[in-house]
Amino acid sequence: MMRDVAGTVAIDPRFNGPPDSAQGGYAAGTLARLCGEPCEVTLRRPVPLGRELAVEEGGDGAVRLVDGEDVVAEARRVEAVGVEPPVRPFLADAEAASHRHPGRERDHPFGACFVCGPERADGLQVCAGPLPAAQQVGASPFVAQEWLCEDGVVRPEFVWAVLDCPSYTPRMWRRERMSVLGRITAECLRDVRSGERLVAIGWDLESEGRKHTTASALLTDEGELVARARAVWIELRG
Repeated sequence: MMRDVAGTVAIDPRFNGPPDSAQGGYAAGTLARLCGEPCEVTLRRPVPLGRELAVEEGGDGAVRLVDGEDVVAEARRVEAVGVEPPVRPFLADAEAASHRHPGRERDHPFGACFVCGPERADGLQVCAGPLPAAQQVGASPFVAQEWLCEDGVVRPEFVWAVLDCPSYTPRMWRRERMSVLGRITAECLRDVRSGERLVAIGWDLESEGRKHTTASALLTDEGELVARARAVWIELRG
């Protein structure tokens, strides 16, 4: 049996990743608000935009996002995320790295993503590029704008969204085929307040065939760890 948790949710079309589906971190963060953190969210299908999706809870404790008969995403509580940043760059370093975001140099499916898309003038512009001193680590500034907030605190789904895109690392950008987010496990260690300027970074953990495991974090300019995530990306077949 499954019981209703929150009725339905509909993801605004402006919160897209690929052109026709939700940005994975945003969709995952929407479920995380109901499941609690830290939690692991598996994205089983592209999450539709602009239509009502059922939110249900199973007897196994999972919270699921359901489109008709299809489970599109599933969240479960976990004990820990268990990743630590390999470097803690300053904001100035992240700003310089952002100008080297690989997506600026090529056409790709995420060009209009509301978080990292260089084409989105109304987006967050979290465009993580390689750091000068650590080329395998991507970094970008993140500004906690007022419209992302509720009572002065950035809503969790936006924090998850910002953790998503930097986890697509510089090394992954260099691969021939693009990848899609399959799973993200994340936690906010404290509230992100309106007006804060943070550093978003992403780095590689391991790869096996078409599966790439990466991590990401949000840091202050002083190096405080604010939020972190572990992500699994699946490379598209040729």
